[in-house]
Amino acid sequence: MAGVVLENLSNRKLSILGVSLLLVLVGFFLIGGIIAPSPSNVISALTVKCIDSKKAFNASSWFNPRSSKSRDECYQVSNLKDDIIQKKRVEANQIVFAQWLPLPRGGKQLDMSRWFQNLIAVIQIDIGYSSKNPIGPDPVLRMLASIAYRDKDEDDWKELARATEDRHLECHLEEHEKEEGAHYHCNLLPFFELGSVHYDYYLVNIRIPVLESRGINLGIGEIEDIHVVAIHQNGGFTKVWFSMKTTVFPVLLAVLVWFWNRIQKLSRLPNLLERTLFSLGIILSIMNLPIEWLTLNFNMPYMLLVGDIRQGAFYAMLLSFWVIFAGEHMMDQLERNKLSVYWKHLAAIIFGCVCLFVFEMCERGVQLTNPFFSIWTTKVGTNLALTFIILAGISACLYFIFLCYMIFKVFRNISAKKVSLPHMSSLRRKFYTGLIYRFKFLMLITLLCAALTVIFFIISQVSEGSWKWGDENISLEYTSAFLTGVYGMWNVYVIGLLCMYAPSHKTIADDDTVNSSQEEEEVQLTQIPSEVSALSSFVSKTATD
Repeated sequence: MAGVVLENLSNRKLSILGVSLLLVLVGFFLIGGIIAPSPSNVISALTVKCIDSKKAFNASSWFNPRSSKSRDECYQVSNLKDDIIQKKRVEANQIVFAQWLPLPRGGKQLDMSRWFQNLIAVIQIDIGYSSKNPIGPDPVLRMLASIAYRDKDEDDWKELARATEDRHLECHLEEHEKEEGAHYHCNLLPFFELGSVHYDYYLVNIRIPVLESRGINLGIGEIEDIHVVAIHQNGGFTKVWFSMKTTVFPVLLAVLVWFWNRIQKLSRLPNLLERTLFSLGIILSIMNLPIEWLTLNFNMPYMLLVGDIRQGAFYAMLLSFWVIFAGEHMMDQLERNKLSVYWKHLAAIIFGCVCLFVFEMCERGVQLTNPFFSIWTTKVGTNLALTFIILAGISACLYFIFLCYMIFKVFRNISAKKVSLPHMSSLRRKFYTGLIYRFKFLMLITLLCAALTVIFFIISQVSEGSWKWGDENISLEYTSAFLTGVYGMWNVYVIGLLCMYAPSHKTIADDDTVNSSQEEEEVQLTQIPSEVSALSSFVSKTATD
C-alpha cells in the first residue's frame, strides 16, 4: 500500500507541480491588475425638482426629468425657493425629486447593462441651515420612494418597487458655521439595493411630504437637493470574472474526479482528511459554477443572496478543513481520525457562519420584495450591524491566531521527533528530512492562505458596509488584482492539496526476494494510520537502525 503523492513524488516532479501552481496564481493576480478594470463604478446624479400640479397624490404618476411626453412632463424648478413655488402655493407634498438612471453623456442617453449585475444606491441630502427651521434632535426623514423601469423599445414606465421608508438623519454643524446659507454635514443614507440590473433604464421618484398634524418630517431642516449615488459592478470586470469562473470550474471538477477515483481504488475506507478535502473541493466547485451567465438572459434578483450563501458555505468548509488539516498533522499519538474529536472547533465555526447567514437573510432576504429595506435605517439597526461586523472581524482574527497556534504545535511535535534521525541510515534520514520540510512548507502555505482569506473577509465586510453606515471616505476597498488573486489562490490551494494528498500509485513490494536492506528502508511506508503513511509511521515507531 502507498502513501500520498506528497510523500512519494520526486523532488523534480514536485518542483514542477509547485512552480506550475505558482505561475497560475501569479496569472490570477496579473489578470486582475492588468486586464480587469476596477470592480465597481459609481454614478452620482443630482435629482431634478419637479412640481406635481395635482395636490392629490397619484401613485401611478411618474415624473421623468428628460421625457418628451406630456404625461411624463416634469415642470422643473432650479431650487425650492423659486418664485413660482410661492405664486402657485406649492406644498411639500407636490415636490418630486426625480432622476433617470443612467445619466446621458455627450448628449446621448446611455443605458444600463446586464453585465452590471447589481445596483446599490445611497442618497446624500443637502440641508441648509436656517435659524427659523433648524434640525431638531434625533431627526427622522420619512420619504415616499418609488422605482420604475423600462427597456429601449418600450414607451411606458413600469413600477418596480414603491415604499414608505424612514431614514435617521445624522447631520452636524459647528457653532462657528451656523449662519444663513450654510449647509449641514450629513451622512449618506441607504436608499435601495437591486440584485439584478435587467432593464435598460431606471426612474427614481422621491417625495418628502410634511404632515404637521402627525409630526411627519418636522425638524429636518430645509432640504435643498438630493443626490443619488448608485454603485454597480463594472461590466468589464464582470466579463473577466465570468471567464475566470468558467475556466476554473471544469479544471477543479476534473481534479476532484481524479482524486476520488484514486480514493476508491484503495482497499480501505477514506480517512477523515480525505473526506474533508473532497468536501472542500465540492463546495468550491459549487461556488465556481458560473450560473451567473443566466443573468444575461433572465431576471434573477436573488443572485446576490445566492452568491452570499455559496460564499458563506465555502468559508465554513474552508475554516473547518484548516482545523482538521492541522489537527491530523498534530502527531501527538491521539486517535484523531474522527469528526467527533473536532466537535468544539466545528461547532464554533458553524455557529459563526449561521450568524452570518441570519444577518444576510435579515437584509437581502427582505430586499427581494422590498429593495428599499435596510437594517441600517435606524440607530438600533446601525449599531447592531456595526457590532456584528466588528465581532466578525475580531472572530476572524482570533481564528487565525488559533490556527497559528495549532500549526506551531504541529511544528513542535514534528521537530521533537527529529532526534530519531541521527540513528537512521543515511538514505532513510535523507528521506525523512525531506519529508518533514515538505510538510512544514505546506503548513506555511496554509497559514499564508488563511491570512489572505481573513484580510479578504474583513475588507469585504468593511467595504460593503461603508456605503450603508454613511462613511463615503472609507480607505479600505477592493482592487481587481486582490479580488481575482484571492479567488485564484483558493482554487490553486485546493487543487494543489487534491493533487498532493491523493493516494500515490506507487506500491511497496513485500516479496521474499526483496533484500533486507531495501525492506528496512521501506518498512516505514507500509501503514497509513491516517493520511500520511511515512510521516505518521516515523512519529509512531521507534527507529531500529
